[in-house]
Amino acid sequence: MGCTSERACKVRVVRRKLVVFVPVSALESVCEALFAAGAGHIGGYERCAWYTPGMGTFLAGEGAAPTIGEVGQERRIGEYRLETVYPTELEADVVRALLESHPYEEPVFDLYELLEPEV
Repeated sequence: MGCTSERACKVRVVRRKLVVFVPVSALESVCEALFAAGAGHIGGYERCAWYTPGMGTFLAGEGAAPTIGEVGQERRIGEYRLETVYPTELEADVVRALLESHPYEEPVFDLYELLEPEV
């Protein structure tokens, strides 16, 4: 399905989505830090997020300093997949808040552009 007009085909990036995997015990503190940095606003709503439980696995290698477990031992731990949005201009603040509040030595996170039509 193609665009019917040039105007309908124009999009802009004004927000991004952060997806991060957080241990169950750290969900609230990470959310609080992200919200304080400006994440979680959608229209007239604040503190917007979505999370679902899952199981994370990892094996800390030599030279790692794992928060949970020991080097050389594979671990499985209950985690949440946490998603929230933020304005692009706050990306540095949001990522800094994530890294400072997340308990893992190497937090796993993704940043996605959210395209919005120009109207």
